[in-house]
Amino acid sequence: MHFIDTHFHLDLWADPKSIIEEIEKNKIYTIAVTNTPSVFFHTYNLTEKSKYIRPALGFHPELVYQRKSELPLFLENLKKTRYIGEIGLDYGKQSTENKKEQKRVFEKIIGACSIHNDKVLTIHSRGSYKDVIDIIGNDFSNKVILHWYSGSLKELERAVEYGFYFSVNLPMTISLSGQKVIKSIPPQRVLTESDGPFAKYRGSPCSSLAIPIIINSLSQIYMETPEVCKNIVYRNFKRLLNN
Repeated sequence: MHFIDTHFHLDLWADPKSIIEEIEKNKIYTIAVTNTPSVFFHTYNLTEKSKYIRPALGFHPELVYQRKSELPLFLENLKKTRYIGEIGLDYGKQSTENKKEQKRVFEKIIGACSIHNDKVLTIHSRGSYKDVIDIIGNDFSNKVILHWYSGSLKELERAVEYGFYFSVNLPMTISLSGQKVIKSIPPQRVLTESDGPFAKYRGSPCSSLAIPIIINSLSQIYMETPEVCKNIVYRNFKRLLNN
């Protein structure tokens, strides 16, 4: 069974080529998310010969307002990859106008993905959990991963009912609030992510190489052996890709 990293910012890593070599050597299946459509091809080219890394077409919500002109580029490149992310909504400290634009773009992206049935989306939802789940809905034809979910357990239950998956990282396994969320995720819906270089562990940015540490933390939360947890995540990822 291989380790799984469903959310890693390869293009923001200090030395992408060296971490690609490490990921390949350790056989870690990795989704390399991007933050804007204009940088997608950089990651696409970096991973062209990779066996274990797949490039994702992204449009990070915090960049949507100032880069909304890139939406046509996103839609144009949708056919070039099965993997979509990082996309979503972020209602942190944004203006009403900014939030409105985020929703418009996110709705366009979800609508464009709806004509497919094989896409895998990794989604940002900080402060916007209800809107994200509402926009995707219960009859979406693709697979959804809520990355670093920190919303209410009520909305988590609704996302589970809709068939969504959840990717967890090291900061989540360490914090009490993160552990509470993880305990509420059915094991058959849990996946792992590094979210490097944004997520950090002991002061250093996480990479896909941190996934075994996350598995060890999950084993304590779920009270299973690390091998059992590794197998659960692997089977979940395989089911997500094949169903």
